[in-house]
Amino acid sequence: MSAHWKAYPTAEATAEACATHIVSVLETGMAGGGSGTLALSGGSTPKIMFGYMVRSGFDWSRVQVFWVDERGVPPTHPDSNYAMTEEFLIRPARIPQRNVHRIHAELPPDIAARRYEEEIREVFMLEPGEMPHFDVVHLGVGPDGHTASLFPGEPLIENRDSIVAAVHAEKMKQWRITLLPGVLLSARHAAVLVSGADKAETMRKVIHDQYTPLQVPAQIIAHHSRRASWFLDDAAAALLG
Repeated sequence: MSAHWKAYPTAEATAEACATHIVSVLETGMAGGGSGTLALSGGSTPKIMFGYMVRSGFDWSRVQVFWVDERGVPPTHPDSNYAMTEEFLIRPARIPQRNVHRIHAELPPDIAARRYEEEIREVFMLEPGEMPHFDVVHLGVGPDGHTASLFPGEPLIENRDSIVAAVHAEKMKQWRITLLPGVLLSARHAAVLVSGADKAETMRKVIHDQYTPLQVPAQIIAHHSRRASWFLDDAAAALLG
């Protein structure tokens, strides 16, 4: 396994590089006049990335925006991935609300997951058994090795057949709605943004350790996605050699 990764001096430079990559991939895919599809993750570094995406001059009105995962909170809650994206990308980039496909995580978890899957199936016009092919899936990696809301020990880490699920994050005592590995690996491109010294040992495990995805879920992307580009700052890449 050889993950395609590149390190940058600062978290800001890393976020800028990831933003540039995402915009470039979308531009290429939309060159024929169609629309693009993008699934986003939350976190602090993506706020910086969203700023660069807004300032890129790209026509965001033709992009359908989804989320990789969402916390079980209302859309106005400070912990909401949607709320952060709405503030730092959707409003500044003037993305039409008809293009915004948020996870209704304020609903009971199973209902929220089912509703989100139904919306994905409708937008992508999926037949039974088909997976959506997002143009870009943007991911992060937590200090514990999780990606999306796939945490260590989660049995759904092995699921390649389903699209969306509700999962209970025991560490946070919180329900999450998340896309599943089959969807993440079906994306045309994955852009993984990781920054911070607290991720250095985790990234060493993700890239170099034996494949144990139940312990290090982000290994799923590193080992199985041939279309993933990893954007790390020097602190996160410190142990990669």
